[in-house]
Parts: sequence; C-alpha cells; structure tokens
Amino acid sequence: MEPIVQISLDLTNLVDALEMAEIAVEAGIDWIEVGTPLLLGEGLHAVRALRGAYPDYPIVADLKTMDGGYLEAEMMAKAGATHVVVMGVAHPATIRAVVKAARDYNIEVMGDIMAAADPVACAKMLEENGVDYIIVHTGFDERGEDPERSPFDHLDKVVNAVSIPVQAVGGLSVAQAAEMPKHGAPLVVVGAPLVIDKKEFRPSTNKFELKAVLEDLVHKVKNY
Repeated sequence: MEPIVQISLDLTNLVDALEMAEIAVEAGIDWIEVGTPLLLGEGLHAVRALRGAYPDYPIVADLKTMDGGYLEAEMMAKAGATHVVVMGVAHPATIRAVVKAARDYNIEVMGDIMAAADPVACAKMLEENGVDYIIVHTGFDERGEDPERSPFDHLDKVVNAVSIPVQAVGGLSVAQAAEMPKHGAPLVVVGAPLVIDKKEFRPSTNKFELKAVLEDLVHKVKNY
C-alpha cells in the first residue's frame, strides 16, 4: 500500500482531541485514530464527534478488544469508525467475531500483537483469521520498565511473515516513525511523542510547533 500517515489522539478529553485533529488535518495527515485514553475518557462520543467533524476521513477506534468482539466492533462502526483494533492475545473466537462484524459493517480490522509470546506466530494467526492490518506494538508500561524495548525487536520478522500491511508503534520518535515505510511498515502512526508530557496525556507542544512537526512528517513519509 502507499504510505499513510495516522494521527493518534492519545488524549483524555474531546476538546484537546478536536484541537489536535484540526491541526493534524491541516498538516495533511490521512487517518485519525481515537486513541485508547480518549475512548476511555469520552467513549463513543469521541468517535461520533470526530466523524461529524471529518466525514470523509478514516477513523480508527483503538479498542484493544479482548472479548465481546462483535458487539464492540459493531458499536464503533455505528458511531462512525472505519477501523477497529483487536488484540492478538485475545481468544481466536474474539478475533473472528471482530472480523465478522467488520465484514457486516464494511469496516476493517487491525490486529495488535502487543504482549504476544511469539510475535511472528501471532501476526500470522491474525492474518489467517481475516484481519486487514498488523500492528507491531511495544507497550507503554513495558517500555517504562525496559526502555531498550521497541517495535524494531520484531518488525522485520513480522513484515516478512505476513502479506498484509504492517504498522509499528510504541516508543518510536517522530523521526523514527517517518522511516517506517523503509522498514516495510507503510502505515505510519504518530501520537504519543506529541502528547505525552511528563507521563501525563496532554499536549506537549503548542499548535504551531505541532503543525510544523506533522507537516514535516507527512512530507517525509510521502516522499520516502
């Protein structure tokens, strides 16, 4: 696939999220992600609000679904999400339920391999069960205990093991994110480096700096 730039709104309130989304869209991003903190803070209201504000943009709901797969995917699809996230460590029945809901509602599924004992096997299992994208994800808490961990630990092996598009997230700087297409991960996501300040989920840059950073990222990704 052609490189895509996705902004993850890893914020806890809709006011900040809508402001960041506006800046990101002006900067040229392609997809909008309702990050897990925003879903916890605002729920379906965040998805509906972003769909209303950006009717033509793909919207990813980072549910990290572990159970109740059909219902969770259905709720997000009805609210306006175009993509939902299921965890690879969930029961395969849950993964299949999310995929079924996605097919019924004409949306797509991203399978997150965070915390999988065997990342490559997990990615292959997700593909076999019908997900549309693989997320190579190193968790926030995991990196907190071991700062040396990153998606690079597994990225190459996963990219070579599956035939569907791959995204890498977790601990990457904006500069590293811009390089992801060169590593076989064309779905570039950025969020946490822009909004996590002193371990709080709030914007860490002013809007002018944020727009400049995102414009530079979009330029690099689209011209890699």
